[in-house]
Amino acid sequence: MNMQALMQQAQKMQRDITKKKDELNKKEFTGTSELVEVVFTGDKKLVSVNIKADIEADDKEILEDMFVIAVNDAMKQIDKATESALGAYGSQLSGLF
Repeated sequence: MNMQALMQQAQKMQRDITKKKDELNKKEFTGTSELVEVVFTGDKKLVSVNIKADIEADDKEILEDMFVIAVNDAMKQIDKATESALGAYGSQLSGLF
């Protein structure tokens, strides 16, 4: 296999990976327990929280919103720490994922 064919194959694989990643990022995933239901997108963004408990409507809505904010803040911190720790490797692999 020549180098040009290998590069074309790698570029096709990169496009396929990017397409699949984009599809997953748009998909929603629902997790449930006895008292809580959460919905995340494939890129780990928290979309909604539903607390299945008997509390006042206003308190429930505020608690659900605060939960969304806190979880998304933690996810951002994880992403930032990961980027900081692995940033050197990422620049070497840029464009692969």
